[in-house]
Amino acid sequence: MSLCEDALLCNFPKCRGKLSGFAWVTACSHVFCDQHGSGEFGRNPAVCPACSSTLSGKYDIIRTELSPSEEYKAMVLAGLRPETVLDICSRALTFWTYQVHQERLYQEYSLSRAEGRLKQMEKMFSQQTQGQELELSAMKEEVSSLKKVLEEYKRRYSEVSERLLERKRQHQKLQGLYNSLKLKNMVVWERDSSHGATYSTGPGQYLTPQQSPVRPGGAGPEGDSRGRQAAFASLEPDAGKTTFFQFSSPQHEPEAFRGGRQGFCSKH
Repeated sequence: MSLCEDALLCNFPKCRGKLSGFAWVTACSHVFCDQHGSGEFGRNPAVCPACSSTLSGKYDIIRTELSPSEEYKAMVLAGLRPETVLDICSRALTFWTYQVHQERLYQEYSLSRAEGRLKQMEKMFSQQTQGQELELSAMKEEVSSLKKVLEEYKRRYSEVSERLLERKRQHQKLQGLYNSLKLKNMVVWERDSSHGATYSTGPGQYLTPQQSPVRPGGAGPEGDSRGRQAAFASLEPDAGKTTFFQFSSPQHEPEAFRGGRQGFCSKH
């Protein structure tokens, strides 16, 4: 794109738009769009919005048409001496060159600011990336340590589960033994009840058939004797043991047993 094909931009700081139609040109070599020029140069004295120069002269501010008609072009410089025409053209070209140069400086300034911001953002991004990497590495280490702890807990849980299963098996075995012994005791008790046996455990203490002790010696006279002796031994106050059955002495001594005991005492 050639220099003549470039469009001038409004020098108003907040506008920076391409000029078209009418424009306001100042003696301080600045140009503004029709909108901002009409608003800024309506005051007296007028001040340039770009460089704050006072524009009090008659020709310090000119509103010009950027695309003049052919009739205007044919008559605007007509009758002027060649050196005057050349001088006017030279000043016009100087104004255009200045505008292009200022625009280039402005673009370079904008580019340098953008590059500075880019460097700051890259530095900030690098710092954030490093911090995130450090945090990520720390989290990875924490995860690995937690995995180790989890594996240890799993191992302990498996050991405790195995122990619990073993205890359950032992409990079931003991429960089975207890049930078998209880059933055996019930059978012995029912058998003694059917025979109607009554045993003496000492002065003032008796065993009824419903309170007969367990006879571990088995069936027969000898087994019954051994079973009674073991049951009576467990009922002594010094034994300190708890049995499945509790024995209580009757409130009144039976007459038959009282007579037998008296006869036994008279013989001895």
